[in-house]
Amino acid sequence: MQKKFDQFIEAFDRRTGLHTGLQKFLYEEIPASSGWHQVFGSVALFLILIQFFTGIMLAFNYAPTPGDAYSSVRYIMTEVTAGRLMRGLHHWGASMIIVIVVLHMVQVFLWGAYKKPREGTWIVGVILLLLTLAYGLTGYLLPWDNRAYFGTQVTTQIGATVPIVGPYVSRLLGSTGDIGVVTFARFYGLHVLLLPPATMLLIGFHVYLVRRHGVAPGPQDEAKPKKSFFPEQVFKDTVAVFVAFAILFVMAAAVKVPLERLADPTDTSYTPRPEWYFLFLFQTLKILTGVPEVVGTVILPTLAILALILAPFIDRGKLVRVRQRGLAAGIVLLAGLGWGGLTLAAIKGTPPPTAAEQIDFAGPIQWMQLAPMEMAGVHYFHEEHCDSCHNVTPGTPKNGPNLLDTANRHDAAWMTAHFQKNVTNLSDTQSKALIALMQKLTPDNGDVIDSAPDFAQEGAVIFQKNGCPACHKINGVGGVIGPSLNGLGNRRTEAWVVEHFQNPQKMSKGTSMPPYKFANPDMQNIVSYLFTLPDKAPGQ
Repeated sequence: MQKKFDQFIEAFDRRTGLHTGLQKFLYEEIPASSGWHQVFGSVALFLILIQFFTGIMLAFNYAPTPGDAYSSVRYIMTEVTAGRLMRGLHHWGASMIIVIVVLHMVQVFLWGAYKKPREGTWIVGVILLLLTLAYGLTGYLLPWDNRAYFGTQVTTQIGATVPIVGPYVSRLLGSTGDIGVVTFARFYGLHVLLLPPATMLLIGFHVYLVRRHGVAPGPQDEAKPKKSFFPEQVFKDTVAVFVAFAILFVMAAAVKVPLERLADPTDTSYTPRPEWYFLFLFQTLKILTGVPEVVGTVILPTLAILALILAPFIDRGKLVRVRQRGLAAGIVLLAGLGWGGLTLAAIKGTPPPTAAEQIDFAGPIQWMQLAPMEMAGVHYFHEEHCDSCHNVTPGTPKNGPNLLDTANRHDAAWMTAHFQKNVTNLSDTQSKALIALMQKLTPDNGDVIDSAPDFAQEGAVIFQKNGCPACHKINGVGGVIGPSLNGLGNRRTEAWVVEHFQNPQKMSKGTSMPPYKFANPDMQNIVSYLFTLPDKAPGQ
């Protein structure tokens, strides 16, 4: 049996060369100093493959057009089996690749492994670093939420500042006017059609150069015998890959990937927030206020890239031990402190997201369709601990009946009598709010009880208690003396609304609205509630 198997392998190898090639790959000689510090390249390659795989899985359910893109991302995260996990792997994997690639290049730089004859290997690595950043830029727009839209708007505006070629960059990105279908198509094409094959070609060329010139030896390796890549280094690479994937999987499963509301170009209150690895650039632009913008957007980044590319040609000294490369260590330390300091400053200088901006639109959002009285009913439902006896979602039966079909079994009069008899501590306002909620609940929207955030419940209670529905409509319910409050976030800022509550005559001359001096927590709750309302009432 063994003889036949060996004959098969020999015949297969004569026709394909795969067996011989694999043996040469595994048993290639590497320097004696090779070890844990050289696992980053293998980890980076593994993470890129993860990105390709998860990207393909996401593409099976993704609609590459504005608007539809947003709906398809919500569909992936709420309906597709393991869709939330797959997007988490893709999202956090993008950040992790940048970390690993930077660590890989730092290791090569500190060890001086870019020296002759490995200059080409280093330059290809620099280009691959730029490609990983390009993935982040082009993929940022694809969810088509507010975060993606306004972040990309800043990116295209920076591209337009490049001297001479700025207008051509804007045309290439399809951003000569507002960001729209053309911009989306260009970014999608770059992200999906152009960057992956370019990455595969460069990775193949990079690996070829590494194999051609070998792993860079240390100065002490000349007197030591070499060792084979397998099994010791293969084991270390495998352990590093396993640890990296474990970290990535935990992040994908435990840390939610943000999905904000559908991109709205008219939202003047939104503050763009770039991904963490670009925060240093935005902070640099803030520091250079008064200096021509091109210095921060073009000149300094270009000089940094040129410095990386030219490093092998500037540092042409003999290879020495890493502990003797003090200048290289100083450069890395200075660059790390500069990047870290700018990033931390950008984080501290970024205004905290509002309650409305923190809503996870990849989760249940039907609570946004509730009228204020119905939302207040959710608050009283929790306040009175109704869920201790009643289910509002499928599950283990409790003592009381499931409330999802209450409206089909009882009318408002029956419920009023029921509350008066069995829940004696309810006020008339609370009773009406609970009845309104019961009449709204169906098997399709029972999740509003658990998904409605606390600030929205509290805000609706304040809205009701102060008689606001007498003048204003929310979700089609209320008076017509004042304007409808749906879409308020697109028309006003939170600061304006706060000032309007406190001094309505100043903000809207001639209004009949009285001033409301809410306590700070109450003011924040009602304003946040109003800013989470959908742009239009249901059915409009």
